[in-house]
Amino acid sequence: MQVRHILQGKGHDIIAVASSATLQEVARILSDKKIGALVVKEKTGALAGIISERDLVRAVAEKGAGALGETVDNHMTKAPQTCAQSDSVETIMEVMTVGRFRHVPVLDEDDRLCGMVSIGDVVKIRIAETVREAAVLRDYISAAV
Repeated sequence: MQVRHILQGKGHDIIAVASSATLQEVARILSDKKIGALVVKEKTGALAGIISERDLVRAVAEKGAGALGETVDNHMTKAPQTCAQSDSVETIMEVMTVGRFRHVPVLDEDDRLCGMVSIGDVVKIRIAETVREAAVLRDYISAAV
């Protein structure tokens, strides 16, 4: 199974902000959309970074509520780990686990941003795969009896 299969199921919608957005704006979008991270885009539309709930928590823990008025470019992860649509789900799961992050921007064959995959997306597709495999094995065993 490949990352492209995750995107086919969840869609290619990308919710993004500019690096000039405030952390307050980011918090509002994350809350409204019920998501854990946003892509940060350059003016050209290229990937500039990623800003996550963890980044917000870290900023507020270090600087207090005043951090919410600061801009994304001071708190985002620049040059985040990305994946290709053709990467296997197993590969991206390992990358996320080893790197200890929960969101990975997906790039197409032309290195353009085409989606975002979360660890929840990966777990969901792995569970579906496991359920399908179990059904096949159950049918195989039933037929042999």
